[in-house]
Amino acid sequence: MILKGTEEIKELVKEYKNLSPFELKNKLIAMAKSTEKKGVATFLNAGRGNPNWTASTPRQAFFTLGLFAVEETKRDVEKNDLAGMPYVKDIDMHFDEFVANNKHLPGLDLLSGVIEYGVKVHGFNKNRWIYELVDAIIGDHYPMPDRMLRCIEKVVYDYLMQEMGRVIPKEVTHDLFAVEGGTAAMCYIFDSMMANHLLEKGDHIALMVPIFTPYLEIPHLSRYALKVTNIHASEINEEGRHNWQYPKEELDKIADKTVKALFLVNPSNPPSVAINDESIIYMKQIIKEKNPKLMIITDDVYGTFTNNFKSLMTEIPEQTIGVYSYSKYFGVTGWRLGLIAISKKNIFDQLIRELPPEVISDLDHRYGALTNNPRDITFIDRIVADSRQVALNHTAGLSTPQQAQMAIFSVFALLDKENCYKKQTQEICHRRLKLLYDHLDLPLYLQPHNTAYYSEIDLLVWARVKYNEEFVNYLEIHYAPEDILFRLAQEYAIVLLNGNGFKGPDWSIRVSLANLPDEAYAQIGDAINAIFNQYVEAWKQTK
Repeated sequence: MILKGTEEIKELVKEYKNLSPFELKNKLIAMAKSTEKKGVATFLNAGRGNPNWTASTPRQAFFTLGLFAVEETKRDVEKNDLAGMPYVKDIDMHFDEFVANNKHLPGLDLLSGVIEYGVKVHGFNKNRWIYELVDAIIGDHYPMPDRMLRCIEKVVYDYLMQEMGRVIPKEVTHDLFAVEGGTAAMCYIFDSMMANHLLEKGDHIALMVPIFTPYLEIPHLSRYALKVTNIHASEINEEGRHNWQYPKEELDKIADKTVKALFLVNPSNPPSVAINDESIIYMKQIIKEKNPKLMIITDDVYGTFTNNFKSLMTEIPEQTIGVYSYSKYFGVTGWRLGLIAISKKNIFDQLIRELPPEVISDLDHRYGALTNNPRDITFIDRIVADSRQVALNHTAGLSTPQQAQMAIFSVFALLDKENCYKKQTQEICHRRLKLLYDHLDLPLYLQPHNTAYYSEIDLLVWARVKYNEEFVNYLEIHYAPEDILFRLAQEYAIVLLNGNGFKGPDWSIRVSLANLPDEAYAQIGDAINAIFNQYVEAWKQTK
């Protein structure tokens, strides 16, 4: 016996199987909303990754800074709706007056703390620092430097080093490029690696999987056509549960010198587990001994959700491009705040210098309009230029109001010495994870380094742990892995994503723990459990 509607669902699976999980979700959403309209259930979309919390105080500081900035423009010119531009002269005195006269304004204490941090920690000239923030939020100039505003880069750098697992060094070790979210960072990095012949069509790269789907899809586009080897987080604990770490035999794949680049999301998406120290040490050893020219691109957007996080950006700095986005931690998906970080001493600049003479000449031509010495342009500045097709390099860079908000978020976190905000966000995720598993008929296994931002549930592991291999075989023979997703949408108006779309286990499903109210996770757990029990009952009837 198999469940009602199985053949219909098999047809749906055939039709949508080759789509990205984020495209498949559109069909699931349509089904779930149709179910909701019938009054059967409330629509719950746990397929989305953006959180349902926001950081309020840094936003208040941002908007209060805006009020001050507009006052400064009116000092220059004020004719009805028309104002002038802010100026640096005496702006520190104006700010002190503004603070004294507006104690009631929200976020003012943080804004004052941001100014004080720059002056005390970095020795910024108070006038110049305030002016940079004010001119940035007014947005009346192109970003200058185009890669990132000078003072803002320094405070953002402090935040990045703190969150990526390093004591903030006295000497700056990385250059930063502020970009339009992690999405833009991905696109810019792939394009610049190709433009600078660090990767060529047909080259061999490795992906640490499961991984955010664009990293799976971009390499196969015709403009890249890269050969891909997957490195699987296939380690299983003594209970037969995934711990989402990488066995040594998988990590050994990067010893192959034909593998030119390694891409990873750390902590991973969707398992949400950071790479452990043992694996990082082993990777360092392999790279040093077997593949010293390996390029690494690590996307660390979820690093803030686990304690004592260590990024390859700081653990293997010379090999690694770091990508970071503020979107998840501060609830700013719509702001598009991201960073690319590259160590000042790095393999990318070295590999460009080692290119054949005819290729270097071609790159001289590509970047020749920017400088008389195009060979001196670092790779990160090439990314900046390439982000605007080189010809528009003078207009490159993240909008200055976005950079001002990024600076305020960064100093907010740097001043939070007790990590109050971080503990709150982590507690939200872990509370929801516990709620989900309390309503599943499956004990919670909380792996070390687990962020709990997502949960990836492997139904075959569940079947094996709770029942036996016979039930596992029954599921594989009679149902498609995506069957449960369509049933959840059709019967309960719930949308989840398929883990195999992230190159996770075929029968895994991803639940976002960030974007719904707490009580929703109890409902989701009950619904998954109910459908799983339907499979069990159908199997028992065959016996």
